[in-house]
Amino acid sequence: MEHLEENLQPIKNVESCIEAVVFAAGYPVPYHKLADVTGLGLREIRTLVAHIAEKYAAEEHGIMLLAFEDSCQFCTKEQYGPYIREALSIRRGGNLSASSMEVLAIVAYNQPVTRAFVDAVRGVDSNYAVNSLIDKELIGPVGRLDAPGRPVLYGTTEKFLRVFGLSSLKDLPETEIQLPDDKGKEAMNIITDEENVEQLSIDSAVSDTE
Repeated sequence: MEHLEENLQPIKNVESCIEAVVFAAGYPVPYHKLADVTGLGLREIRTLVAHIAEKYAAEEHGIMLLAFEDSCQFCTKEQYGPYIREALSIRRGGNLSASSMEVLAIVAYNQPVTRAFVDAVRGVDSNYAVNSLIDKELIGPVGRLDAPGRPVLYGTTEKFLRVFGLSSLKDLPETEIQLPDDKGKEAMNIITDEENVEQLSIDSAVSDTE
């Protein structure tokens, strides 16, 4: 079958073109794809995406543009979720369990972390919750700790950002929850001696997981 290519005309309004492409996609669109179709450089694309995101952040809009590190995606604002589900007869997906939310918070605010760190902070085995979050693609391996056994380090994913309506981890709400001193020391001792904490390094080239 012959591959057909559209005869694309020069774009009069690049910003509107980006809006149309990202809205039609329904999933994160890589900046390099937007650069290819518009003929602009990545820096210009990022600037335009930031401007679009700022525009849709205004209260009068029901959707917003999430700008990730290498892509962007339109999504609805959280406060309109109930109306969308009612109008479109969408069943709400199962919520995360309390233990999964606790583990997710520990990973999000302390990443990268090992399973042992999570266990030490919670005081209980967290394997089930960790595996559940991995299955849901909310957390994943990001490297290995340069310590005996080279345990896998976990962090949040881009899907985590999308699900919680965040553009980056900098958008995480501030928390006043303090880790108890005994838990903090226990967690750090699980990883290594306190005097060697600053010498930890991450091997970002992960070829396998636990």
